[in-house]
Amino acid sequence: MGSVDPFERLVQALARLPGVGEKSATRLAFFILRQGEDYARELASAMVDATEQMGLCSRCMNLTEASECPICRDAQRDSALVCVVATVQDLRAIERCNEFAGTYHVLHGLLAPLDGVGPDDLKIRELMERLRGESAPREVILATQPTVEGEATALYLQRLITPLGVSVSRIASGLPMGGDFEYADPATISRALAGRQQM
Repeated sequence: MGSVDPFERLVQALARLPGVGEKSATRLAFFILRQGEDYARELASAMVDATEQMGLCSRCMNLTEASECPICRDAQRDSALVCVVATVQDLRAIERCNEFAGTYHVLHGLLAPLDGVGPDDLKIRELMERLRGESAPREVILATQPTVEGEATALYLQRLITPLGVSVSRIASGLPMGGDFEYADPATISRALAGRQQM
């Protein structure tokens, strides 16, 4: 048995990316080859730099290259308003609206017991520490997706947060059931945030 040739190895590596099947991976591999060695080195360098230099914000768990992300460092943001999202992609989708002036907390997933994802697998402990801190927020917006896992996570968090005396709200249903922030348009996300409801 011979080793896998470099092109096939590239296709296999690209096919491991989410949403990329074998056909798409093959097209991407051909594109990279056509761009030449300089582009391939630049792409490889960018990927290595991102994995080596990016970490989690000590406050909100967003991706950042500093100890705190630019959102948490921004004095213009309302730190008393915290929007809890499942992923960094969700945070970025909300930020594209340019209408939310608060801060965030990224859970890095949703509760999914059937898949073995429990509270200890998410950044819930960090959220609770933040809510019990000296400058506790006045409102937490639960902006998890309107899916079974998203709803379960929101209800779980509501039960944990409400006894702390912090106001808890849920985004409105501007997002359809089963919808995903990443693919929603800014107007839909804005309506969902504006129409949030107390829980």
